Amino acid sequence: MKTRILAAALGLGLALPAMAQDSILNVSYDVSRELFTEVNPAFAKVWKDATGKDVTIEQSHAGSSKQARAILEGLPADVVTFNQVTDIDVLAAGGLLDADWRKAFPNEASPYYSLPAFLVRKDNPKGIKDWDDLVRADVKVVFPNPKTSGNARYTYLAAYAYALDKNAGDATKAQEFVKALFANVPVFDTGGRAATTTFAEKDIGDVLITFEAETGGIAKEYADKGFVRVTPSLSLLAEFPVAVVTENARKKGTEEVSKAYLEFLYSPEGQRILARHFYRVNDPAVKAETAADFPDVKLVTVEEVFGGWDKIKAEHLAEGGILDTLFVNQ
Repeated sequence: MKTRILAAALGLGLALPAMAQDSILNVSYDVSRELFTEVNPAFAKVWKDATGKDVTIEQSHAGSSKQARAILEGLPADVVTFNQVTDIDVLAAGGLLDADWRKAFPNEASPYYSLPAFLVRKDNPKGIKDWDDLVRADVKVVFPNPKTSGNARYTYLAAYAYALDKNAGDATKAQEFVKALFANVPVFDTGGRAATTTFAEKDIGDVLITFEAETGGIAKEYADKGFVRVTPSLSLLAEFPVAVVTENARKKGTEEVSKAYLEFLYSPEGQRILARHFYRVNDPAVKAETAADFPDVKLVTVEEVFGGWDKIKAEHLAEGGILDTLFVNQ
């Protein structure tokens, strides 16, 4: 048994003996609380078995972009588990980690992924099946503010990508579609968790747009309300990038345990935990085991539709960019 534990530890890249401190801070996005409630004790056991050391993982949750700003202002994150590549790029630009951080872990430092999807009310009374239904006059849509939420930025980009696909790449029609979608949102919360509360507890709106993983978690949490999950015909690959905040981890002496913590997310055990929380994963065996839980969808990427995140930042997200022009007066 001990031999198998040590082999597993080495497979995760854990060095023996451990030199890390016994506490790290994972700064994460707004709706990942339940996920890491299961991940953290599972990793702590692996770390204890491998090194004989206890480790405590503290959590911080808020909108991804807000979290990045907090770290730049001094929040002592050892690791980040975000839902938007650009927010880790902000940390790299601030000198807290290497510019090539995406090379530190497999799959461009994204151990799991999701996509914007829908959650509708019991029996789907409005018959919502795809993005076109969300711009109807009789439909009210709930999702966070794309200026403060990485979750909502994916929604914005997915809707834009759908409209481009439908209209043979016509950007003007795509922008009209997105503006109509914004007009159907009764309230823009700052983050995904607040938007969930608006929809699920305040009973506002006909449909909630959030990550597919979150629709599964909400439907499970509010089973008595009979929410229905809807996967659109086309959506956008939402990477969930991770990184060690090396500047902080070096100062605190937590680089080793921080790296091991993120590597655990790629292990079969970590991938199974992620899949149980409705995230799509890349491990071939786990992917095959859970295939029935994830509907087929045409999944496009930011690279093929928008030319990459740098172009998105310059054309869509910058002050005065396309998002600003469509979001005006919202």
